Amino acid sequence: MNEAHHPRQNLIGFILLVLFFVLTWFIGRFFSIDLNSYRKFFSRFPLVYSAVVFVITYVLVSFFLWFTKDIFKVIGGLLFGAYLSTLLVWVAEMINATVLFNMARVLGRDFVRNTLKGAGESLDKRIQRYGFWGVFSLRIIPLVPFRFLDVFAGLTNLRFRDYLLAAALGSPLRIFWLQYILSAVGESVFKDPQAISRYLLENPFVFSLSFVYFAAVIILAIILKKPLRNHE
Repeated sequence: MNEAHHPRQNLIGFILLVLFFVLTWFIGRFFSIDLNSYRKFFSRFPLVYSAVVFVITYVLVSFFLWFTKDIFKVIGGLLFGAYLSTLLVWVAEMINATVLFNMARVLGRDFVRNTLKGAGESLDKRIQRYGFWGVFSLRIIPLVPFRFLDVFAGLTNLRFRDYLLAAALGSPLRIFWLQYILSAVGESVFKDPQAISRYLLENPFVFSLSFVYFAAVIILAIILKKPLRNHE
């Protein structure tokens, strides 16, 4: 009797997962956050407490309002500098990864595995093929949103500890690259679409390192397109 209810339970869980992301996206379209207000709020605390409050607020607010991540990254860069803000954003993203991965695993994994059998098997094979280095490379690539990667991994048969390890090791370089630039550009990144490109052109050293970074990411992506030897 219990088996008969499993498909329905799986479907309900998956629908709840989808509804959560649809609703958070919808709410985000009508919700605005004042960067300066949050900046002043964090500045009221001593550095240590401000860092803790920043991480907690980053996790709680960005969990429901996706777009606020960019705002908090700018605030972090301005208040804590490139190095400390990198650490704080990394900690917050690891907490997000833990929550979102397990949320997708609990609500959506059974549906993908049992109902969308072809899609589920395809996801699992891709993860098994690329494994740790696949997740590691995706965490490095700036164009791949952390949130979607966390959820995608939770829908596969990838073990949580393996994903978290790859995410923990693959995220810092990407976060630091962005925080280093945001700590210099500041809130002008929201007012001037050319702010980052202009900053890079005015700072040849940073531009050169950015070029090397993106070149390495492209090379790694090309390498990972080929089947790994142990899966050939």
